[in-house]
Amino acid sequence: MTDRIAFQGIPGAYSDLACRTAFPGMATLPCQTFEAAIDAVRGGEATLAMLPTENSLSGRVPDMHTLLPDSGLSIIGEHFQRVEHCLLGVRGARIEDIRKIHSHAVALGQIRALIRDLGAAAVVEADTAGSAHLVANWGNPQSAAVASSLAAEIYGLDILRANVEDAAHNTTRFYVMAKTPRLPPVDAENLITSFVFRVRNVPAALYKAMGGFATNGVNMTRLESYMVGGQFAATQFLCEIDGHPERRDVRLALEELDFFSREIRILGVYPAAAFRLAQRAAAGAD
Repeated sequence: MTDRIAFQGIPGAYSDLACRTAFPGMATLPCQTFEAAIDAVRGGEATLAMLPTENSLSGRVPDMHTLLPDSGLSIIGEHFQRVEHCLLGVRGARIEDIRKIHSHAVALGQIRALIRDLGAAAVVEADTAGSAHLVANWGNPQSAAVASSLAAEIYGLDILRANVEDAAHNTTRFYVMAKTPRLPPVDAENLITSFVFRVRNVPAALYKAMGGFATNGVNMTRLESYMVGGQFAATQFLCEIDGHPERRDVRLALEELDFFSREIRILGVYPAAAFRLAQRAAAGAD
């Protein structure tokens, strides 16, 4: 079987574009839901899954933090995909004739200036690529979609205007998931470790648990809390740090965390993406 990478959405979605950009030699497998993409890897229909975890404008992707711990998959990499919205119309359509713009609610919220400038009505659809598919089927020159350039190619639409997003830094971060962990060497550079944990129900438990990372000089890049099972008293944390869990400083920090925690689960150890490293270098130069 040809290696395939699963994603949530239909052909032309930004997740599809992320798959093709990061793994150009792999066939993509569209899935209706995140769970279906995970199941495709678990069941052997796909080798990898590309799952969005956070966006620079809209924050974390809902449900992803609850799906991953019990997914049976491991994070083996990360990919950052620039979100470049394009205004798409049927062949021969003119931008001045557009009266309705169809897209996902989040995408519409990111192109407010375009909607205002054109005086068009914003129409919410299920997803960006789906809106491109609809516009192509309707064949109405007054209806446009906001989606990726890949969607324009797949559904035979013209790009009436590229990069119509209000913020130029709109970027989505994806986890690359696999059935089997791919643990890098302990001494490898620029590694990220992702894990979830639950602290014990004692005063200052989180403060004390986090202290081990500070005293051992371990850089923490992400810490998010969320409820478990709909209970306000049960809180789980998603955390990401620099380094391998077997490296001495990280190991000591995790041992201290374990002392104050009920549970720690490593989700993956993987190389930091070039995009992340470039941003760090740029920040260090300022």
